[in-house]
Amino acid sequence: MFTHFREDIACVFERDPAARTTWEVLTCYPGFHALTLHRFAHWLWGHRLRWLARAVSHFTRWITGIEIHPGATIGRRVFIDHGMGVVIGETAEIHDGCTLYHGVTLGGTSWNKGKRHPTLMPGVVIGAGAKVLGPLVVGEGARIGSNAVVVRDVPAGATAVGIPARVIEPGRDQARHDKAAEMGFSAYAVSRSDDDPVSLAIHGLLDHAVETDRRIEVLLRYIERCGVSVEDDVATADKFDPNYLSKIVD
Repeated sequence: MFTHFREDIACVFERDPAARTTWEVLTCYPGFHALTLHRFAHWLWGHRLRWLARAVSHFTRWITGIEIHPGATIGRRVFIDHGMGVVIGETAEIHDGCTLYHGVTLGGTSWNKGKRHPTLMPGVVIGAGAKVLGPLVVGEGARIGSNAVVVRDVPAGATAVGIPARVIEPGRDQARHDKAAEMGFSAYAVSRSDDDPVSLAIHGLLDHAVETDRRIEVLLRYIERCGVSVEDDVATADKFDPNYLSKIVD
């Protein structure tokens, strides 16, 4: 119990740069309060004190705005940031190291008994307002974009965005992310959308930059295969000479 308590405090400092002191976390972080009370409610649920477990869960919802069914299974070092509007269903499973932002729903799509809520493998990050629905599995280290609606399994390490959520091409997504980092911002939260011209324009620019870099790398490799040391020539050449490239090829 106390091990979980210390780990929950530590993971707040790891994932929220706004956290300053342990006392602040203990008194002012509803996600921390919700997880601590949930562990007690889950213990009651496991010992078949079902009404009392639901009463603790209801009290937790009242003071934190976070609704976690006492039957839900939550692992270690889970972090709920801000937390208002988070809903976690009875058969949901959240493994170690996951992060949930405000407005996240781990819900069901059926009234049938049995497993009907999602399973989050270790290290999953779910953005604000996202909905993960049904007995699906979100693979280890996957990321769900803000306001996405996930209704099928997400592979490990993938990024899913949109309504309904789709997995972004891993190679292109990483190339965009790297290029955006070079330009001074992160495009992680920007998703391709047919009705968002700004998003389309940003992704078009990033794709163009990635393709231009690829072509330049191919050209430089070709020049080096021709026996020309590009680095030495660039270091000594007149950089303002427009005919420089044709000279070194000749």
